[in-house]
Amino acid sequence: MAESCSHDCSSCGKSCKDRNDFSAPLNAASRVSKVVAVASGKGGVGKSFVTAMLAAEAMRRGLKTGILDADITGPSMAKAFGLDGGTFKSDEGIEPRMTTGGIRVMSLNMLVSDPSDPVVWRGPVIGGAVKQFWTDVHWGELDVMFVDMPPGTGDVPLTVFQSLPVDGVVVVSSPQELVKMIVAKSVKMAAMMSKPVLGLVENMSYMKCPCCGKEFSPFGESRLEELAGRFGIGATLRLPVDPQFAAAIDAGAAENIEVPGMGEFFKRLAIAR
Repeated sequence: MAESCSHDCSSCGKSCKDRNDFSAPLNAASRVSKVVAVASGKGGVGKSFVTAMLAAEAMRRGLKTGILDADITGPSMAKAFGLDGGTFKSDEGIEPRMTTGGIRVMSLNMLVSDPSDPVVWRGPVIGGAVKQFWTDVHWGELDVMFVDMPPGTGDVPLTVFQSLPVDGVVVVSSPQELVKMIVAKSVKMAAMMSKPVLGLVENMSYMKCPCCGKEFSPFGESRLEELAGRFGIGATLRLPVDPQFAAAIDAGAAENIEVPGMGEFFKRLAIAR
């Protein structure tokens, strides 16, 4: 062990013989076949939107689907799917809410009296809440669970990678030049944790003129192929800026959105049948 070791493995991404096993047991009454983390190195790129769209696509394909909202201080999944109110505890554990289409969702907003109240918790408490969403929630039988990660490469992403059996990562970016560095951070963190990057999504990549249909790039030219080639990522998707997407999310109708290219992208992720 290095002399500079703090003996706090929860905040360390290095691999050493003294590392503790932080894997958390899944709720005893549940079975989850695959876990896919949706991550970004910074906020504001539409990571939660992509998580919702991936889950909606999985549901359309007949997969039993769940969403674990690990963005504890900025949860948005309940709002996106129109899930008002709280949850309850059964003999099997805390019961997630079910969307109209059958997606099981657990988010902190379901456990607080006022969703607008800020979550002023320190890192270890937030990490503990994420683990409890895995160990204490009765997920039932799921073909795939999507984990909506908070932005960055800090405590909670580390907790997810160490505690949950993550099978792969979908990285979300936007076209700005700064994002090249941010994507690199996310990809390198996944590599450090021995998690494969399954796909790369460039959100807000283009906008179509409502009159002539011509595409233009309000946030700069796409860097998707450049980044995918640099990191060897085979599955890619460009998402447009579309006011109708925002309106549907605000209305809690995420399941009604059909994203162009999402079906082919999902197939290339090879998440399930």
